[in-house]
Amino acid sequence: MANHLCTVHPDTVKRVSEAMESDTTLTTMSHFLKVMADPTRLKIVNALLIGELCVCDLAKVLDMEHSAVSHQLAVLRKIDVVNVRQEGKSKYYSLKDTHINTVFEVTRTHVEE
Repeated sequence: MANHLCTVHPDTVKRVSEAMESDTTLTTMSHFLKVMADPTRLKIVNALLIGELCVCDLAKVLDMEHSAVSHQLAVLRKIDVVNVRQEGKSKYYSLKDTHINTVFEVTRTHVEE
């Protein structure tokens, strides 16, 4: 086994350590990314980037059962990705904020390079 000589740079270590996000923030980010990594949820986000949709329209666009779409929307609501508003018997969904658009676009741009 090779013995690696390693020089630690204390000033660099201190600077980076102080600038890093907290474990709580990184854990929350990890959870968000895990939830968003699902292809069905990405399709929902993609559709909602175009505009607000009711569950029935989303189910038709995605060629999925109403109940399956509702389940995925509930997951997205838990991590504050979507808003819901009730109009009569219909629920309409939209993206919570422009940050979701940014995450989607940055990811799309990265994979297309």
